[in-house]
Amino acid sequence: MGEIGGNDFNYAFLQGIRIEEIRGLVPDVINVISSAIQELIELGAVTFLVPGNLPIGCLPIYLTRFQTSNRQDYDRSGCLIWLNEFAKYYNVMLEKELNRIRRLHPRANIVYADYYQAAIQFYRSPRGFGFSSTLSACCGGGGPYNYNFSAGCGSAGTKSCDDPSSHVSWDGIHLTERSYKLIYEALLNGSCTIPRLKTLCA
Repeated sequence: MGEIGGNDFNYAFLQGIRIEEIRGLVPDVINVISSAIQELIELGAVTFLVPGNLPIGCLPIYLTRFQTSNRQDYDRSGCLIWLNEFAKYYNVMLEKELNRIRRLHPRANIVYADYYQAAIQFYRSPRGFGFSSTLSACCGGGGPYNYNFSAGCGSAGTKSCDDPSSHVSWDGIHLTERSYKLIYEALLNGSCTIPRLKTLCA
């Protein structure tokens, strides 16, 4: 299953909709995911990989949009706490629904891909993963996080870093190829999936 709901939440946050209202969208998004999974099961699909949300409070686009001088809004990695709390809330609700579907369809292999845990490590221990920049986009139009709403990556006046593999974020919204590769490896080795992929493949 592709990442469903991310853009729905992105649009709402960036439009300035209150967090309470956006939390109210979570059940609707999860219901769509649930319906799609069960429809595919009825069509004969057996194995699903369903991703959760990334730690969006660490993305340059959000750090730029909701930049504040209140240090208590940020964790020790420089990420916005309240946005990451939202991502975790969504992920918990998604996991609960996946557990419900597993009970209804015990023969289906439904794997939760924990994007949050796979990616949050980059921000907590960047040197361990070879990153020198976690919160600033590789390609962007300047500013504290190298993200400019009026000059996105590729626009006139924007620049790219010399080594994208040293950055977690490519353009402030999407991660770099290396970041996605590390997430893929965390999923493949089973450390960030429920159940572990190796269990299903054994």
